[in-house]
Amino acid sequence: MTTTETVLITGASGTLGSAVLPRLVKEGHEVRPASRRTRPGWVTADLLTGAGLDEAVRGVDTVVHLASAPRRTRETDVEGTRRLLAAAGNAGVRHVVFISIIGIDRVPLPYYRLKVETEAVVRASGVPYTLLRAAQFPSLIDTVLTFSGKAGPLLIDRNLVFQPVAVEDVADRIAAVLAEGPTGDVVEVAGPETLRLGEMAGAWQRARGSRRPVWPIRIPGRLGREVRAGALTTAVPPTGTRTWRDYLAARY
Repeated sequence: MTTTETVLITGASGTLGSAVLPRLVKEGHEVRPASRRTRPGWVTADLLTGAGLDEAVRGVDTVVHLASAPRRTRETDVEGTRRLLAAAGNAGVRHVVFISIIGIDRVPLPYYRLKVETEAVVRASGVPYTLLRAAQFPSLIDTVLTFSGKAGPLLIDRNLVFQPVAVEDVADRIAAVLAEGPTGDVVEVAGPETLRLGEMAGAWQRARGSRRPVWPIRIPGRLGREVRAGALTTAVPPTGTRTWRDYLAARY
């Protein structure tokens, strides 16, 4: 039987948070969604300034830390996580689940480097933890393809490799991690298929009824090499169950 807990969710209004919140409620947990904006029934807490964090973690068993700010990553992700975990440690929180990204230690993107730093903050915090690295969400690939076709033809590196994972599958894995307790290590979750971007683009075009031409490009340097080599994928089970085509069928 699952032990119910009081769970604080940062980033509860985001893409993943919107799936995690009802999933944990379904498990019977007392869920405390947090936002830096005042919302009825939510706690107000700001990672950037630290305002409200002490109150947010008071009486909490587990923190599911989803919040991220790609445009102010050092201030919000790195330093904000430091503030959050200092408050969590003082409050006696027993488990923090930090959501990260598969491949951040291999793919040379500034955002990924700061995610590595944030993971180090979690490791050093003294609060028992699990680092859950997820693959890219299908909606991100959808956005990439949409942006790539802004000029008309799709301009893509067909050989980039992805293993997209549905947010619902990540929410399921988070629920399992809460039941299992802190690992003090990295857990990975990805989708059931490893696909090249060319394959994904073809299915995306068919789902949208589009026949625009594809103009192949090649992402240069280490970034392209690592992603083509599968740095954003994992062989670690269990994987999610929802496929890229499942996403397209629901979206289009």
